[in-house]
Formats: sequence, C-alpha cells, structure tokens
Amino acid sequence: MRLVNSLKVRGWALVGAAAFCTALSGAVTSGGSAIAGATLEERKLPMRFNWVACEPNCGGWISAVGIVTSDSPRDFDEFARGRDLGGATIVLDSSGGSVNDSIALGRRWRDLGLLATVGISVQTHSVTGDRTRIDPGAYCESMCVYLLLSGKTRYVPEAAHVRVHQIWMGDRADDAKAASYTAQDMMIVERDIGRLAKYTFDMGGAGDLLSLSLNVPPWEDLHELSREELQLTNVVTTDAVAEVLPKMDVAKAPLAEAASKPVQDRFVSAADAGTSPQAAKSTKTAEAVVPTGGIVATPAK
Repeated sequence: MRLVNSLKVRGWALVGAAAFCTALSGAVTSGGSAIAGATLEERKLPMRFNWVACEPNCGGWISAVGIVTSDSPRDFDEFARGRDLGGATIVLDSSGGSVNDSIALGRRWRDLGLLATVGISVQTHSVTGDRTRIDPGAYCESMCVYLLLSGKTRYVPEAAHVRVHQIWMGDRADDAKAASYTAQDMMIVERDIGRLAKYTFDMGGAGDLLSLSLNVPPWEDLHELSREELQLTNVVTTDAVAEVLPKMDVAKAPLAEAASKPVQDRFVSAADAGTSPQAAKSTKTAEAVVPTGGIVATPAK
C-alpha cells in the first residue's frame, strides 16, 4: 500500500454506491489522504491533461483523465499556458471528484469554447505508421458529467458510460446511513446544490440532470444515463462525432486517406480495441474529506 498525497479534494463530492475501488477499500484518513494500491485505474487518480496530436491529417485534442482535485484548475491553467486551445476538443475519462473545483474547471473550459466528448486516447502501430484513435468504451461519472456539460458542443459515443449520483460528504460516504451530520453539514450541501444548479443552467443543461443525479443516494448503484436521458438532460447536443473531433485536413491528406478514413474512424469499436482497463463495473469516488465553508478555515470557492 502507498500514500497518495495528491488526492487533496476539498468540499463535497458526488459519490456512488460501492467502495472507491478494491485497491482503496474506502480507506480515508482524518488528515485528508487516501491509502491506495498501485492498481488504481488512471481515471481514479488525480486528473492529468495531455495534448494528443494526430498529424498530419488532423489537429489533435485534449485528453483529460482522472478525478478532479483541488489542484486540477491550476494544473489545467499550467497545461494551457502557451497553447491556443480555443475551440479545441476535450476527451474525458473520469470518475468525478470535487464539486466546486469541477465547476471552476468547467467554467474555464466554456470560456475557451471547448468541445467535449467521452473516450480513451489510444495509439495503434502498423507498418504504415502510428495512428492515434479514441476508444469510446470510457466512463464519465459523477462530476465528470458536469464537466462534459461545459463543452460548447457535446457528443457521447454509444459505447461510453455516463453515470450520475448525489452530492455527499466524501469522508462519510462509505457508511452514509450510519454517519452523523450537523446543521452546518446540511447548510453546506444545500449551498453547493445551489451552485451546481446555477452552473447546470449556465452551461445549457436541463433540470432533469439535477433530478436524476440527486435521486441516487451513496448506498445505491450509480444511475447510467440512457440515450434518451442524455438527450432529455441536454448532456448531448449532437449525434455527429464530426462536430466535436478535429476535422480531417483534406487539402493536406493523401487522397486515398481522405476517402477511406473519415473522422468517425478515430473512434474504434470495442472489438477493434480489445478489452480496455475501464471495462470493469464502475465504483464510487469518495474523495472529499474536508468540507468547505465554515467547518474548516479555508476560503469558500
């Protein structure tokens, strides 16, 4: 076992129903650090940002993998420094994270006019050279769904899993029914639901998304949004992957490539991609251990 000091998530988090994952076993220390094994999936480690290039026939995209922590907005700012990201596409594979930090991050992305989708960036090797594609069998859970909502245009492939659940205090999510809650705790969650509601409407989401999320307590399985619910909640704004992935540069691409490899080909099927490490049933992300807003001496976000 090792100490993951970088999981510094403050405030309320959206959490699901089972243990954080078998490697974490729900162990959260009073000091705000989590005990974890080396088998944690990438999407349950602190969020990382990478630029995925697919030259010469397309521009590339931003890969965002992992949970949102208090460091994530700053990490994204550092990643974005010196890059012209206006109108770029961000590809998400995440188990959620901090509510307030996700809201801050989502507003940055909307200001940049980013497009959003769900997937895992993979590179394939062949005799004709390396190709970068997106495996659609990814997970976007909890606050990741609200990050997805920040995209100016939003596409979710059919193989992706988009799942929602309630806001809860992360350090009490493993045994939520047995835990004690104060009036101050209730004030904080009510305040942050209000923040989340405002953000949802600012991003163009529907109240149905909040209704579906806030009806799933931490002792129940996450609710996976159906194709109809993705439309109903306005999480999805297009069924055309070409509207969010970088366009093929036909003028620069060889004619044969332009004709046989359309934009949609950058999403690979589950059969082509093989078994991805994200294929196991998803679990909750009980990261938050220190509430904000009056209980501890940290500034409200």
